[in-house]
Amino acid sequence: MIFDSGLERATMSETSSEVFSKAVSDRICKHMNDDHASAVLLYATAYGQANEATSAEMAAIDAQGMDLNAQIKGEPVSLRIPFDHELKDAEDAHHTLIDMLKQARPKA
Repeated sequence: MIFDSGLERATMSETSSEVFSKAVSDRICKHMNDDHASAVLLYATAYGQANEATSAEMAAIDAQGMDLNAQIKGEPVSLRIPFDHELKDAEDAHHTLIDMLKQARPKA
């Protein structure tokens, strides 16, 4: 899976104090849910200890972590996945999400 620059584009014109406004969070979440649904599910299973999740959506992202809504045994479950550092901007979010994905993927 290749991530495009959609996360950087989401905030190119915004100052760092606005990086994780609701509008920016919504755009990043839409990008992840529309283009990287399998990665969002992997975040839920690997970092949210939701091993039985069958689907997941990113509901919000901020400098400290992401909120996911997972489906487990047909029931909705909310998960908070903290980041290992405070994100500086959307580019940092982009790289952090890619790094988390690489770490979560099983070795082939």
